[in-house]
Amino acid sequence: MKKIKLLLLTLGAIAFSPVIHAKNQADKDGFVPLFDGKSLEGWKNPYEWGEFKVVDGEFHLTSPKKFFLITEKKYSDFIFEGEVLLPEGKANSGFLFRAQTKPGQVYGYQAEVDGDPKRGWSGGLYDEGRRMWFISPIKGDKASEAAFKKRAGDAFKRNDWNTYRITCKGDHLTIEVNGVVTTDIHDAKDSEGHIAIQHHGEKGQTYKFRNLRIKVLD
Repeated sequence: MKKIKLLLLTLGAIAFSPVIHAKNQADKDGFVPLFDGKSLEGWKNPYEWGEFKVVDGEFHLTSPKKFFLITEKKYSDFIFEGEVLLPEGKANSGFLFRAQTKPGQVYGYQAEVDGDPKRGWSGGLYDEGRRMWFISPIKGDKASEAAFKKRAGDAFKRNDWNTYRITCKGDHLTIEVNGVVTTDIHDAKDSEGHIAIQHHGEKGQTYKFRNLRIKVLD
């Protein structure tokens, strides 16, 4: 009888114990975390400078020069989501996607995080290290710049957390800022690469990121 009671208690404890999710287990929407909020697992710094640490479930980046922290894995077709908070004062950042690397350099598609409220190009598509502002908007093209600002509006909140959503499916690339579609283009320059987060190099400034996750598309 004692053995039966012990067995029943053990089974009951298992039945009512909380479910512990695996680090890379997909949630109900099919997203998996790229950042567990506790460690730097799955990320690497390809530069000889730049500091990054985990504070209260956030990535904090500091550096005297521009650098990118990148995922160890590469991704092709996906939906990526992440939140960013810029420091006060002069600041600029971005989420790179399908990013390429070579010694001392990370380059490729970047969803702009623009700290200049007058320019207001957050959610634009910048080609880091290559074509720069080649499409959304085209720098120097007044019509393109005006069209972009009309699309983006006031979606980006300069002194608050901002949620970015980046979707890549073949050559179709879209960027959303706080639910507003700011970029929707077709470009076949890169079909696969890393996800990266950027510190622009302002000494003493801390760039913060959180809730980074990805859903791989078939």
